[in-house]
Amino acid sequence: MKNLLFLALFLFLSITGFSQSKVTTYIYSVKGSDSLKMDVYTPKNFKKTDSIPVLLWMHGGGFVGGDRAHPSEKKLAELAAENGYLGVFISYRLTRIGQLTGFGCDCPKSEKLLTFKNAAIDFLDAAKFIYQNKAILGADTTKIIAGGSSAGAEGMLNAVYMKEYFVDDLKPYENIKFSGVFSLAGAVVNADYITNTNAVPSAFFHGTDDNLVPYASGAHHQCKPDRKGYLMLDGSATIVDKLRKLEKPFYFYKVIGGKHELSSIPFEQLDKVFTFFDQTIFKKEVVQTVRIITK
Repeated sequence: MKNLLFLALFLFLSITGFSQSKVTTYIYSVKGSDSLKMDVYTPKNFKKTDSIPVLLWMHGGGFVGGDRAHPSEKKLAELAAENGYLGVFISYRLTRIGQLTGFGCDCPKSEKLLTFKNAAIDFLDAAKFIYQNKAILGADTTKIIAGGSSAGAEGMLNAVYMKEYFVDDLKPYENIKFSGVFSLAGAVVNADYITNTNAVPSAFFHGTDDNLVPYASGAHHQCKPDRKGYLMLDGSATIVDKLRKLEKPFYFYKVIGGKHELSSIPFEQLDKVFTFFDQTIFKKEVVQTVRIITK
């Protein structure tokens, strides 16, 4: 079986105190000097013969930081396991580390697109690893929910909805399909790539005054058109409008006056998110919900 070498590289096993989920770490891909890892959280009573849905998560951090094992990410992974999912939380290439131009308005558009491309490919490689090793992991690959926060949400959304744009050779990923999306303050480069074929039930959290990732359609980091880093993106509101027109399920938590803090994991709302996925992925219902909160 492909990637058995990676599976043999067992790195870490522990019992957590929150949900008693087991955590196993794998290397899912090697990119240059980067060994990209994933932590797989399994439910307390998980059996080797089980095949359960997956939450595949990409952390935030502006492509310069963040950690798949940050306390918030670990808590989300444990909650996912408690709700009957494999929580798969990945590291990925942090392309902007050490770059003098950062990832704002001094960062050329071409470098921003390359950063998005690398992140999207890393996310797809993690999904491919799950597909290739589903029997060992116990993953139901017909039910992979793609999730991410901020930069991670951008990488994830571009992987789900724009792989034809970012990936030069689609053959390694031709069988990969996602069943849902969970995005915290994320955006895609172009929502026109969302079609009736690739649209999936999607949950979004976003603030209307986000100054980094546009809430609707706007410039990344609010850069002016004369800046090197000027790049238009389509945020949560634009994606939701697209899903509404396609008559696809969505859950949209919109905070009027909210800024980029909506990229934080909304633990108090997770029961509603898991209920939404239960209704739309498992029960095949078409649910379109908008919750409007005033900050």
